[in-house]
Amino acid sequence: MHDALLHVGGMTLSFLSSHYIQSIRFGALSPYIKTYITLVLDKGYKPTTIVGQLRLIARLNRWLLRMDYDLGELDECVLEHFQKCEQKRRRTPADGAGVTLQRFLGVLRDAKVAPAAHRSSVGQTAVQSLTERYRRHLLDDQGLAESTVVNYIWHVRKFLSEQFGAGAVNLIGLQAQDATRFIQQTARDHSTRHAQLLVAALRSFFRFLHFQGEIEMDLAPALPNVANWALSRLPKYISADAVQRVLDECDRQTALGRRNYAVLLLLARLGLRGGEVIRLNLEDIDWHNARIIIRASKGPSWTQLPLTAEVGEAIARYLRHDRPACDCRRIFIRDRAPYISLSHTAAITSLVRRALKKAGIESARKGGHLFRHSLATDMLGRGASLNEIGELLRHRSPNSTAVYAKVELRALRPLALSWPGGAQ
Repeated sequence: MHDALLHVGGMTLSFLSSHYIQSIRFGALSPYIKTYITLVLDKGYKPTTIVGQLRLIARLNRWLLRMDYDLGELDECVLEHFQKCEQKRRRTPADGAGVTLQRFLGVLRDAKVAPAAHRSSVGQTAVQSLTERYRRHLLDDQGLAESTVVNYIWHVRKFLSEQFGAGAVNLIGLQAQDATRFIQQTARDHSTRHAQLLVAALRSFFRFLHFQGEIEMDLAPALPNVANWALSRLPKYISADAVQRVLDECDRQTALGRRNYAVLLLLARLGLRGGEVIRLNLEDIDWHNARIIIRASKGPSWTQLPLTAEVGEAIARYLRHDRPACDCRRIFIRDRAPYISLSHTAAITSLVRRALKKAGIESARKGGHLFRHSLATDMLGRGASLNEIGELLRHRSPNSTAVYAKVELRALRPLALSWPGGAQ
């Protein structure tokens, strides 16, 4: 069999055998294949990846013919039926199969040949349907920031999934003890801040359920507070030598490695938070005056920091040679299609964790804040004042900076009382 050539947008793509092309060309889906290919090419998918996606669409095309489905019936339920049939035939699910099918369904809906998406929970589990309603409430009714909504939804979905799994959600039988038990189990393995966010999310969710009439009693007041005494703990940090080792071990021979190196420099040299790195836009860097704009997570407030030569060179190298071409204005983009912004601070945490592991650095904290604490501690050791540290880290309250005084042991040692019976 000879390879067939398909020309799309000035590109020539070699797609398998003529038999494969025929399986797409004849069928209800055939008129929309070219539109789909153009779409995924624009999103940055490689031809080899598109081939795998078209294989799946070809099987869907044959399955629709065999099952005598009309495009006017094609929706999430039909696609779910198709995927179950694929599993029964012992086919290994392709990576991103669900995303591919949903994207192709979007092409059909744009062409007005498939029914419009319903706002109901079609194709969703009961937990997904409920959390989607809650998400719309937070955005539309409460007007919360997108970053806050993402965090709340993550915690609530995890709680509901543990309580009800993939089955029905029995809200009537839900009790405060269920949430308290979940909070206690989660708090053992996470930071105090994580537990506080979890409690805030569950309180918000229970107020939503009570407001919607899903539960008779508001369970929010019954949830426990998370103890977090001011200045009660030492900040977690690593030495300046360890920070440098993490940076030195970063693989700068690849585009992904150079992107990660620029991110790590922003964390380690400027003390940025993970969310601040994600929100950086192309226009936020003033190259002429060597300044960088840091935008707050909430509201329109922003601050400026000096852009050091080391950080500026790393970002410039990434932008010139490695950043994928796309319409997104964010500086840091996913390294694989679809080329969109890093969407959550979890991406920064994962990046930091891998960098620490590669450098052989052991640390109790493995998120982006580790470098922020390490920078402050190093600055204090070099003689910087707490005011200077607070200004760099953009603390709103002096109390946020005061905790770093506890790690300056040399300055605190003369204040220590002599221990009875100790060395003279």
